[in-house]
Amino acid sequence: MTNAAQLSETLLRGDVPGDYMALAVELADAASLIATRYYRANPGVENKADDSPVTIADREAEATMRAMINERFPDHGILGEEHGNEALDSRYVWVLDPIDGTISFASGYPTFGTLVALLEDGVPIIGIIDASALKDRWVGGRGRPTTLNGVPVNTRHCPVLDGAWSASSSPLMFDEGAQRDAYTRLATYFGRRQIFSGNCVAAGLLASGHIDVMVESNNGIYDFMALVPVVEGAGGRITDWNGRALTMESDGTVLATGDPTIHEQALAVLAG
Repeated sequence: MTNAAQLSETLLRGDVPGDYMALAVELADAASLIATRYYRANPGVENKADDSPVTIADREAEATMRAMINERFPDHGILGEEHGNEALDSRYVWVLDPIDGTISFASGYPTFGTLVALLEDGVPIIGIIDASALKDRWVGGRGRPTTLNGVPVNTRHCPVLDGAWSASSSPLMFDEGAQRDAYTRLATYFGRRQIFSGNCVAAGLLASGHIDVMVESNNGIYDFMALVPVVEGAGGRITDWNGRALTMESDGTVLATGDPTIHEQALAVLAG
């Protein structure tokens, strides 16, 4: 991001304190530099206790962002994928995913990104998707339009599922049984082939009007909190599979639609 673009995002803070938006942008900048340094440099991949992958880039980026938050706002809480939780009972909590799409990152695919969210009383008021390999950054915030590289974007009109482009991180992310059956049922309604391996980039593309539906499951809180302001600020809708707002207590399912008119349609199909 250029200094001009940083200034633009800070000025476009909407109903969010300017120093909070400024820090969110700085966090994304710092993580982007680290991800870029390790990208396609064979950083090595380890499996965590839950069998999910992690690299040195994930750990270093999150540690850097946490240090920046603690220095600037020591009373804020932090929830991160790699280094645990701090003060989650605070009014303001930062939710960090240093590299969303670690498998893509480690294998050289460009569809990964850093996710930065700020929650106020449990509600996400800032969300950033930084796709460093693509040099794209989506920023959303309460009371302001979502931007891509400083330029406002919008979702597109798509009132029927048959005409929708849809995306999921993987067809294997859905648990066998009722969850996978629900996803398979929904997929039959799409008139176009599904897109996979987009990770958080898919939510950005939805906000920019390129795809219409994103369906996910088994997500951690850090996987979806940043997506909420980005999708909603572009005119879309994002909930769990039951139509409930995404919160710290959500079940890990995510449905995002660019055109809110098809959201209820998709929810009804998922419910069977």
